[in-house]
Amino acid sequence: MDGSTRGGGHSDALRNYTLGRTLGIGTFGKVKIAEHKLTGHRVAIKIINCRQMRNMEMEEKAKREIKILKLFIHPHIIRLYEVIYTPTDIYVVMEYCKYGELFDYIVEKGRLQEVEARRIFQQIISGVEYCHRNMVVHRDLKPENLLLDSKYNVKLADFGLSNVMHDGHFLKTSCGSPNYAAPEVISGRLYAGPEVDVWSCGVILYALLCGTLPFDDENIPNLFKKIKGGIYTLPSHLSALARDLIPRMLVVEPMKRITIREIREHQWFQNRLPRYLAVPPPDTAQQAKMIDEDTLRDVVKMGFNKDDVCESLCSRLQNEATVAYYLLLDNRFRATSGYLGADYQESMDRNLNQLASSESASSGTRNYVPGSSDPHSSGLRTHYPVERKWALGLQSRAHPREIMIEVLKALQELNVSWKKNGHYNMKCRWCPGFSEAHDMLDASNSFDSTIMDNDDANGKLPAVIKFEIQLYKTRDEKYLLDMQRVTGPQLLFLDFCADFLTKLRVL
Repeated sequence: MDGSTRGGGHSDALRNYTLGRTLGIGTFGKVKIAEHKLTGHRVAIKIINCRQMRNMEMEEKAKREIKILKLFIHPHIIRLYEVIYTPTDIYVVMEYCKYGELFDYIVEKGRLQEVEARRIFQQIISGVEYCHRNMVVHRDLKPENLLLDSKYNVKLADFGLSNVMHDGHFLKTSCGSPNYAAPEVISGRLYAGPEVDVWSCGVILYALLCGTLPFDDENIPNLFKKIKGGIYTLPSHLSALARDLIPRMLVVEPMKRITIREIREHQWFQNRLPRYLAVPPPDTAQQAKMIDEDTLRDVVKMGFNKDDVCESLCSRLQNEATVAYYLLLDNRFRATSGYLGADYQESMDRNLNQLASSESASSGTRNYVPGSSDPHSSGLRTHYPVERKWALGLQSRAHPREIMIEVLKALQELNVSWKKNGHYNMKCRWCPGFSEAHDMLDASNSFDSTIMDNDDANGKLPAVIKFEIQLYKTRDEKYLLDMQRVTGPQLLFLDFCADFLTKLRVL
């Protein structure tokens, strides 16, 4: 480590750290290794230049990543310890990952042995599942954004392209790296979120086991053609179970793609699954209240007041005491690769859907049932709700084909014209008073001329509503029908939706 205090002009803001060498240089800043003076543990400090960030219009990306990482506590998601703001720079103090990117590790070793590939993949899925349970979709999963710590454990990183999911709201942004992007993403279609991360995980698993990418071409149009067609080959050296799992993840139609829950239940994934990964972790609020006595004792020895430290930890405050606590705690648990409160976690029921905890009388620490109402919770969303009382969107447990048949019948009765983008995705047009329904697959050109022929006497075009219909599979194995207006008067679209729901049979 560089023991000097000059630190390139950062000495005052980073007075609690001794800066070392530069680990990497990004588009609007650099990442340096540093040593936390109180604990002696290493961290990585991302130095973001505010002016460069504003010039590149990347403020939203940086703010999003910081907000998400502040809320997450998971052994396989990069830890954010503190954020220091100055007029010129933002210093993001994060967990240091000694062995860098998983990408470099794969390049160095070639394809990995199945046992090692499985261990890494289990950790990735655990981290991704945690994101989804907290209503965050990563959208840029790739080996370059998966880091390896000193024990070669995986840490999900770079949440700049991630987004927060909301029930009944869907995403359309095309983002991420083309080689790892799902067909619906590169096609610009609507997507809920978790299914695109599953596709990327499938590409990563293929890379781990094969040392190459399933979809690769220097010509981008050719690459997109392969992805949209699901065109790839499975090497013969793969085991039968691996050959079964990968194709289930790389299914072009997102409705038929395997879910995170189904991946967890797959026999290949279950083999040698570590005990601490067998169940989901407690939510952020729970883990913040699970204070490790040994670590707390060490922090108090550094001169901090015990009650103040406990209060800061439970309130998720960022200060010198909490930074020291989490640095000590993470380095202690890194040896066992367990969750915070691992003993508590391992005593819980292994059933993913039935998590419960009891009141801890001895310590006075309250353990919360995942999904229960916690007024002090700072997480984006709790885990499984104890009793889900409402949801946005039209949901059904009927077969997708039955749902779409009823949808088409309702559209036909309302004289809506449609064009199929896929089995469960359609672009639609509706014109009030237009008396004949068309399937726009074969008659899109004649549709426009028909509307022109139905102009009113003043020569004005009648109001036309364009909208998109998409059917999704939800996390609880239901199907959600979503309608998104593209163009046309908003109030008229709402009137149509009311008529549509009236026509739609009970699903």
